[in-house]
Amino acid sequence: MAKTILLTGATDGLGALAAQMLAEQGHHLLLHGRRQARLDEMVQDLSAQTRVTSYRCDLSSLRDVARMADEIAANHQQIDVIINNAGVLKAEQTKTNEGLELRFAVNTIAPYLLTKKLLPSLPKGARVVSLSSAAQRPVDLDYLRAFGEMDDMNAYAQSKLAITSWSRQMALADATRVYVSVNPASLLGTKMVKQGFGIEGADISVGADIICRAALSDAFAEASGLYYDNDAKSFSAPHEDALNDAIGQDIIAIMDGVLARL
Repeated sequence: MAKTILLTGATDGLGALAAQMLAEQGHHLLLHGRRQARLDEMVQDLSAQTRVTSYRCDLSSLRDVARMADEIAANHQQIDVIINNAGVLKAEQTKTNEGLELRFAVNTIAPYLLTKKLLPSLPKGARVVSLSSAAQRPVDLDYLRAFGEMDDMNAYAQSKLAITSWSRQMALADATRVYVSVNPASLLGTKMVKQGFGIEGADISVGADIICRAALSDAFAEASGLYYDNDAKSFSAPHEDALNDAIGQDIIAIMDGVLARL
């Protein structure tokens, strides 16, 4: 049965390939990207296979994320899967116009906001798949509250632990839907890896495939709150801090405080 699937960061790398795989299966795709021209290209390319709708949004602006979420909710009564794929490692400007650290804004808070606002559209059994990483580091909660300066890899690694943590916390609070975090595999050949490490990286189809399986496979139907490590090819334990419920609640409280000030 065809699903309605929202995929962020769908215009290049893992997201674009996952979109192609999902289109070939006939699912209705809601594709997010920053550049309208690239979104238009994808809609044109994939529409011969399935129904495709595009949504342009700058995830570094939480106000823009809220606007997009409202637009999606107004246009689609039911969303079966959200894939929080979009992410950033390096950028010339690491402070957003809303005064937030870019990696936390895009990698952690934007998908949290999008997911929360779309919860009324997610039926029982719907899935939220959030992209994590093997490069998780403990979150400096004081830093997160202040949104000060941080080097690229540290900010990225902390933001990925934070998204793993809130995914687990939402699973604990909501028994009707499935929330999973996924490491798609380390050092895949994405633009992010090329920017961050200066290497070509491995075949990205490995990561796109696990994204699609997490979204649709029965193997993930009872996996709410779990972390899948595609390096190990199995469900695994994330960094121990991602399993610490007190830390997870602190992260959510900080994010809720940020959203309340918008």
